[in-house]
Amino acid sequence: MVVVTGQSKVRGNPDDAMSSSDAEDDFQEPATPTATQAGQALPLLPQQFPEVVPLNVGGMYFTTRLSTLRRYEDTMLAAMFSGRHYIPTDAEGRYFIDRDGTYFGDVLNFLRSGDLPPRERVRSVYKEAQYYSIGPLLDNLEDIQPLKGEKVRQAFLGLMPYYKDHLERIIEIAKLRAMQRKARFAKLKVCVFKEEMPITPYECPHFNSLRFERSESETKLFEHHCEVDVSFGPWEAVADVYDLLHCIVTDLSDKGITVDHQCIGVCDKHLINHYYCKRPIYEFKITWW
Repeated sequence: MVVVTGQSKVRGNPDDAMSSSDAEDDFQEPATPTATQAGQALPLLPQQFPEVVPLNVGGMYFTTRLSTLRRYEDTMLAAMFSGRHYIPTDAEGRYFIDRDGTYFGDVLNFLRSGDLPPRERVRSVYKEAQYYSIGPLLDNLEDIQPLKGEKVRQAFLGLMPYYKDHLERIIEIAKLRAMQRKARFAKLKVCVFKEEMPITPYECPHFNSLRFERSESETKLFEHHCEVDVSFGPWEAVADVYDLLHCIVTDLSDKGITVDHQCIGVCDKHLINHYYCKRPIYEFKITWW
């Protein structure tokens, strides 16, 4: 192998040897792209959009006016098509948005004419409105069912301390028991009580005096935890035990949990005098497959 230094002279036939200029060409580093070349490789900003905009939203095609996408300036769509950001295009030249396009038509219909989706699509369109930050659409959807009712329900659930934590505890206990027993389903006991103190027709006449004039020792006797897996309550609202049970079952179902429940009695813990706990106990049966 022949090593040629910078000071060495190449001897012999020029046709049989590599000239110094040729060697420099072979070992020369790639040139830094010029501003013109960089401009050809990358899109120039601001990006220009046509008046009629073809869209590809997750593989679904739409066509709309540029002014429709910019209807409300504080939205993601208005920002995307403001010209300040580069939007890639597909092979057909449609502007591509990497998002499921199933409900994008409902979003466009609102931007075009203020139309709202049918009730069965309200929740799904609401999620899209959140993603695209379309405040007016969010406000309109929150004022119709089922979202309007959901706001009322959440106001009630706001009275429940640790409600979501208790739901997760129900799921974890049921999963653990099913796995330990290699069973298709698991059962657990849940207490749902509205009042801190026991009330029956017999006890009502004495309830107020006992509640407000009991001694410290009697107070401790009423501080009682039922022997159950999870306990919900108490709360102060018109909604009763059955309303909360409906919420629990609904929210578990939304998590994909199949649950049946039935009342299996009341807590029979003796508290003081003729007072017993009497909080209702429910058996929850969660089926895993």
